[in-house]
Amino acid sequence: MKKILITGAAGFLGSHLCDRFIREGYHVMGMDNLLTGNLNNIQHLFPLKEFEFYYHDVTKFVHVPGDLDYILHFASPASPIDYLKMPIQTLKVGALGTHNLLGLALAKKARILVASTSEVYGDPMVHPQSEEYWGNVNPVGPRGVYDEAKRFLEAITMAYHNFHGVETRIIRIFNTYGPRMRVEDGRALPAFFSQAIRGEGLTVFGDGSQTRSFCYVDDLVEGIYRLLLSNYHLPVNIGNPDEITVKQLAEETLALVQNPKAKIIYKELPVDDPKIRQPNITKAREILGWEPKVPRSEGLVKTYEYFKEVVKVED
Repeated sequence: MKKILITGAAGFLGSHLCDRFIREGYHVMGMDNLLTGNLNNIQHLFPLKEFEFYYHDVTKFVHVPGDLDYILHFASPASPIDYLKMPIQTLKVGALGTHNLLGLALAKKARILVASTSEVYGDPMVHPQSEEYWGNVNPVGPRGVYDEAKRFLEAITMAYHNFHGVETRIIRIFNTYGPRMRVEDGRALPAFFSQAIRGEGLTVFGDGSQTRSFCYVDDLVEGIYRLLLSNYHLPVNIGNPDEITVKQLAEETLALVQNPKAKIIYKELPVDDPKIRQPNITKAREILGWEPKVPRSEGLVKTYEYFKEVVKVED
């Protein structure tokens, strides 16, 4: 049985990855310090002999006993509300955490896939964004702690690949959604669902004309699985190129939830908020044979079913 370590295992993406690799017949070691993760996301896995959990902060030395075949490094605050609140932890997990896990991969002769992000492109001057674009990032702006943590993560990963011969994979994740997103996540879709269900104003920043491209979590997990098992070591975009405006997403949420009390409200655009975001997924199509399958209409319904269960509505 192949053994895989998944950091950030109790988070949104990490928990779905634990599920997938258990289904694929792996022994999964989940690791999380629960800074933003939630054990409820993996509670169903604890009775399984194929799963074990380590409560640990990856910015400290990381050790796991025995052989190890693969590592997925998904530990990090990942929403603006988190990394603005925890800027130093965000930088540390991208830098020290990645360093520790690359060291573990080297010691165990394991293949490691690190989670980077479309945020490495910053507020892009090129559209859509391909892996060859170097980005337009403000390193000293409020979002710089996340953007630069991930850019460093990519750089040190390539250094370990080139200098030590570690088998590395780099995924650049674009906006992803689905069940197990945190209600107070701060990103557009959880905010819209929570606000609509509670009958509050749906907060759209600016005039809502900024665009995003939303990928359903099952599609993303499939892309990660294929990339890990591929022979390609340079960054690969995984996301859904179906680009929409934030205002359009708010309108689709209202149409789905149908709470007459909920309306769109507008607030000032945050500093360095990207105006456009759309992945060029040519590499994913050609190298991995991957493209998203779940249409937004279907993914939003599945996500709404989850939020209906977890959002508390005051009488």
